[in-house]
Amino acid sequence: MNIVVCLKQVPGTTEVKIDPVKNTLVRQGIKSILNPFDAYALEEGVRLKERYGGKVTAISMGPPQAAEMLRDAISVGADEAALLSDIAFAGADTWATAYTLGKAIKKIGAADLVICGRQTLDGDTGQVGPELAEMLGLPFVAYVSQIEEIKDKVIRLQRMGEDGYETVETALPAVITVVKEINIPRLPAFRGMMKAKSAQIPVWKAEDIGAEKEKVGLNGSFTQVVKIFFPERQHTAEMFSGDAETQVKALVQKLKEAKLI
Repeated sequence: MNIVVCLKQVPGTTEVKIDPVKNTLVRQGIKSILNPFDAYALEEGVRLKERYGGKVTAISMGPPQAAEMLRDAISVGADEAALLSDIAFAGADTWATAYTLGKAIKKIGAADLVICGRQTLDGDTGQVGPELAEMLGLPFVAYVSQIEEIKDKVIRLQRMGEDGYETVETALPAVITVVKEINIPRLPAFRGMMKAKSAQIPVWKAEDIGAEKEKVGLNGSFTQVVKIFFPERQHTAEMFSGDAETQVKALVQKLKEAKLI
């Protein structure tokens, strides 16, 4: 069984800075980490490999330093990894990101299951998984909390809902996004760390995956960030004096003026 897991490197801090010209995150000098939801996706991919055989390939679109994150993925059980890194990919929205990942998955070939985390901490949209399924023309299941069985090219799994969970079956190949309830990610073993240290992480550019330049990065994005800013919060207080009855009357008058009553 061939499994592809999509990973993303995100800022490891909530104190992010915004480029005032490009309206993008300033990542220089900020420690990056594996997106937490993607850690569950990776763990589930490794567990399925251990259960059914096959291999796990981890892919990520990002800057050159994301290669270290992919080495960490190999240290916990991924067999191979590839980094999509090209200046042409910069500024991609979720649609352009899904297009790029989809082209890379087609280059890898013969993927039985593609696993993504539910969402990322920086974008927080949860859109790449379903858009990727659309790009690949595959069935999609979101909020997967348990994979029960894979048999005869059919996967049976549980997906979380508002009032419990649903049991769903779909044909393979397919794309799924997982939630944190699905497993507990493992720590790397010594053998895994040694394998990761010597692993060769290929870096693919747009031409390597057959991506059209007008469909990747900012050029291929249907949405663009016009402005990013932190809202200014102002707090004012007014104290009422006098006895209780006087204060209540003053409060009621203020509420009426604000058209709150």
